[in-house]
Amino acid sequence: MTTSSERSARSAPRAGVPSRLCSGSDIVRQARFNAARLTVAIALMCACAWACAAADPGKVLRVEFYVAETGFDPVKVQDYYSQTICEAVFEPLMTYDYLARPAKIVPRAAESMPAISDQARTYVFKIRKGIYFSADPAFKGKKRELTAEDYVYTIKRFKDPANKSPYESFMDGVVGLEELKKEAEKTGKMNYDSKVEGLQALDKYTLQVKLKETDYNFAYLMAMPNWGAVAREVIETYADDTNGHPVGTGPYLLKEWKRSNKIVLEANPEFRGVEWQFEAGSDPRNMEIVAAMKGKTVPRIGRVEINIIEEQQASWLAFQKDELDILYMREQFSQVALPDNKVSAELVKQGVTLSRITDPDINYTYLNTTDPEFGGFSKEKIALRRAILMSFDNAEMIRVIRKNQAIEAQYPIPPDIVGHDASYRTSIPYDPALANKLLDYFGFKNGSDGYRTWPSGKPLVWRYSSTPTTRDREFDELWQKSVEKIGIRILVDKNKFPEELKQERACQLLSRTASWIADYPDGDDFMQLFYGPNSHQNNNSCFQMPAWDRIYEKTRAMPASPERNQLYRQLWRMVEVNGVMKLHDSRVRNMLVQPAVVGYRKHPILLADWIYADIDNSRKLH
Repeated sequence: MTTSSERSARSAPRAGVPSRLCSGSDIVRQARFNAARLTVAIALMCACAWACAAADPGKVLRVEFYVAETGFDPVKVQDYYSQTICEAVFEPLMTYDYLARPAKIVPRAAESMPAISDQARTYVFKIRKGIYFSADPAFKGKKRELTAEDYVYTIKRFKDPANKSPYESFMDGVVGLEELKKEAEKTGKMNYDSKVEGLQALDKYTLQVKLKETDYNFAYLMAMPNWGAVAREVIETYADDTNGHPVGTGPYLLKEWKRSNKIVLEANPEFRGVEWQFEAGSDPRNMEIVAAMKGKTVPRIGRVEINIIEEQQASWLAFQKDELDILYMREQFSQVALPDNKVSAELVKQGVTLSRITDPDINYTYLNTTDPEFGGFSKEKIALRRAILMSFDNAEMIRVIRKNQAIEAQYPIPPDIVGHDASYRTSIPYDPALANKLLDYFGFKNGSDGYRTWPSGKPLVWRYSSTPTTRDREFDELWQKSVEKIGIRILVDKNKFPEELKQERACQLLSRTASWIADYPDGDDFMQLFYGPNSHQNNNSCFQMPAWDRIYEKTRAMPASPERNQLYRQLWRMVEVNGVMKLHDSRVRNMLVQPAVVGYRKHPILLADWIYADIDNSRKLH
């Protein structure tokens, strides 16, 4: 999932697995062994009706996004911020246990873990009965129950050419779905009534998915917020603006939306209510949360107000004035709020607490390998890209920009994700001296103004894109400082984040500092970022190399294993050698929490994790 030049939704050629979870074969065993026990547990969770849930309208949670959303159609969005709203409004079949670490997948709209057969080529999901969409004029006054056909329709939408879904490739493996897409391309319209062999509602509450090849990770894809069920009536009613009319079965509904400014959610009165019954394990903080929350029915909070606050100073001041209940404490003021990585004495007096994790993400700068000037795989172009990447000092970036709230990334699969290789060392180190030698050798000469030219004598200008925020301006300055060491002139192009994403998906950006955060905790979610067919989706460097793609396709049918890890290592070395990307870091995510918020803990995968929290108005500071 992408975020601004920071976290992040994603488009992968396959499904996902929570990495810290288990290997593919373990997932199958888990599903079979735990199905009956989980069915009983989920039934108990649903025993309490909405009447006893009583989400209190007087309980208001105030949070911030520091990058604007792009919309709320799950099939169309790929950014962290929009997907957070989707996770609160829509319900995928699966989700994650709120407290379990490492991340543990559990049913959400499904009543149990899926039945997996035919060497993980067939998945059968049983959908819980009595789930209803929130009321909407599209239903013409009727109460609308969630069925298996809603998931059939939702999954087909990813292959509809009209939707241009950044996640289309996730469904490449479903038998018959690609043929449906090709027919739509011929006729100009998707036939949603056409039967697809690999995607069927066996009955009102049973969904069967058949895959072309073994995929141990498919169940985890069904936990992503993008796979929350939508109703066909709603999509057809609001066909001109599906991003502006999210109608789901989740605990919240969209009450107000001022684009790029403010989002307001209210508790969904049609939601069934779920009993909070997560287990603490041996973690002391979890024990406190369980003591405060166990037995309550969620959602507890009646209203969630989300303000778009791009600048760090503004969000920090808002938190200090108790205008925000949860704050992602970004780098600029982290040393004030968290001296020695602990909550400051002043904040402790106010009852503020800290929920801290290392994000399962990578932050990186890419170069578009299809760019007319910088793209291609000639020795000269590869040398130029590698020289640019070698000019950047990650240690300085972490010290100056991140304020030491990050760890340097050497490998594209971050720590705690299945497939991470802690022993790997990059082949693109910080080495401006070697970068200069490379450029000299391949004929990129210094002109009279001190800047290098192309071998033809034409001025060499590197185009770099970023957003008009304080953080990105810091990256601009550091990149300018870096490439000037090797005699390259930089031209920084400024755009809002949503516009950058549009240009990026069209392969129109040469370079950008971007981020990817785990959609599911398996290395495949990160390696798919370089898969050729994912260009115009999540492959933002538009890297296309047939030899790379063939090896990657082999890994897709493999469970997590040393053999797969070895291939991942080979694939990443090929990316580095060709000067496609400079890895920077994985960030520490510090979440400051006001004393009125009860039961909150940052989850490594869930986005709208505040769904499982409560508000105690008696503990508010003002």
